[in-house]
Amino acid sequence: MKGYVHVYTGDGKGKTTAALGLSVRAACAGLRVFIGQFLKGTPVSELKLKEFFRNIEIVQYGTSQFVVGRPSEEQIKKAKEGLQDARERLISGKYDVVVLDELCVAIYFGFFSREEIEDLLSVRPESVELVITGRYAPEWLIEKADLVTEMKEVKHYYRKGVRARKGIEY
Repeated sequence: MKGYVHVYTGDGKGKTTAALGLSVRAACAGLRVFIGQFLKGTPVSELKLKEFFRNIEIVQYGTSQFVVGRPSEEQIKKAKEGLQDARERLISGKYDVVVLDELCVAIYFGFFSREEIEDLLSVRPESVELVITGRYAPEWLIEKADLVTEMKEVKHYYRKGVRARKGIEY
C-alpha cells in the first residue's frame, strides 16, 4: 500500500487527537504504528496506548517544561535526539504509520532547519504513512504534504476559564 504525508495544523483543538484516532484505526487494522511526541515530556493519557495495542509504540522527545521564549539546552538536546530516533524508526521497515506529533511547533521554535525536515521527508519509504502535527506548519511543508488539514478554532471553552482535563485534552 502506498503511504502519504499528512499535516494537521492550525490554531484549533484536535490535531493530536486526529493523529491518535488515525493511529488507533491503523492498529485495529493490524498496521504497526510509531508515535513520536516532540516538546512533550509529561504523563499524557495516550502514553497508555501501548498497554492496549501491542502494535503501537509511543515515545516522548521533550521535557516537562513548556518552551517559553528561547528553548533550554535540555529541550534542544531531547528534540535533536528525537529527530534522529524518529528518522531511524521511519526507515527501519518496522512501521506502517509514523506520527510526529508537534513537529510543526518544534520547527517554528527553531529546533530543526528546513533542510533537516526535507531530508526526513526524502528518506520516507513509499509505503509509510507519515503524519505531522502542530500549529505553525511552514508553507514549504504544506506544499510537500499530500494531505493538509487546518484545525480552526471557532469557539473553545478555554476562553471561559475551563482548564485542560485528563482524558479529554491530555
